[in-house]
Amino acid sequence: MSGAGGVAIGRHLIDGRELGYRRAGNGPPVLLLHDAWSDSRQWRPQLADLSDEFTVVAWDAPGCGGSFDPPATFTLADFADQAAALVRGLGLGSVHVVGLSFGGGLALELYHRHPALVRSLVLASAYAGWAGSLPAEEVAARLRRALAEAERPPEEWVSDYLAGFFAGRVPPAVRDDVRSVMRDSRAAGTRAIAHALAAADLRDMLGTVAVPTLLLHGEGDVRTPRRVADDLHARIPGSRLVVLPGVGYASNAEAPEAFTAEVRAFLHSVPG
Repeated sequence: MSGAGGVAIGRHLIDGRELGYRRAGNGPPVLLLHDAWSDSRQWRPQLADLSDEFTVVAWDAPGCGGSFDPPATFTLADFADQAAALVRGLGLGSVHVVGLSFGGGLALELYHRHPALVRSLVLASAYAGWAGSLPAEEVAARLRRALAEAERPPEEWVSDYLAGFFAGRVPPAVRDDVRSVMRDSRAAGTRAIAHALAAADLRDMLGTVAVPTLLLHGEGDVRTPRRVADDLHARIPGSRLVVLPGVGYASNAEAPEAFTAEVRAFLHSVPG
């Protein structure tokens, strides 16, 4: 394990396959699940800011960062089982789970399959799977696009996404950081995550969520429509919806202070 600035970079071997992660801090454990076409580096602001009072672990999903490449047939349930194996392997116990977009749907599936491991949920720009939150034609279009992009170098298509990630002007360093992480996307991860999201429909399990749940939505998010957040809020018992003003899809990067403050306040409110 190695790292800098208090963040350790590790690899955990599970059934002969490696899962990469970043870890910082000490305290109640928080698991961070990144977006598609990304990896644990997406969470650098939160790793730095929350580690003052929490053990913060940001994983690399299979096909991303330091983790093994999955087959295209990997399902959201398979991703969730790998996340559960990492939580158990690192001895974290019951964790607060924070997920962005793909990571939000994954957080729900992790709770569905391994409820004892989840203490609370923070779902940012989340879907109940693409099939569970988007019209069929939109699901098909997103899947076609992702599979086509998997056949091309990321530097040829990453910039096309950035205009839809932020609601306002962000410092060039923020945009460049998001771009650099996305440019390291691997075809295996792109294919597997796209197939998993396109097939997943978690609507039937939302009413079973029995842990505190915070929904974070950027007011200017054009990738995850507001109606998706409203639907999750209506279906998840006792959930709380917070709309971040003037913020887009990549809310943890565009407004890290506001994002982290909402997460921290929520975690403090979760009964011990």
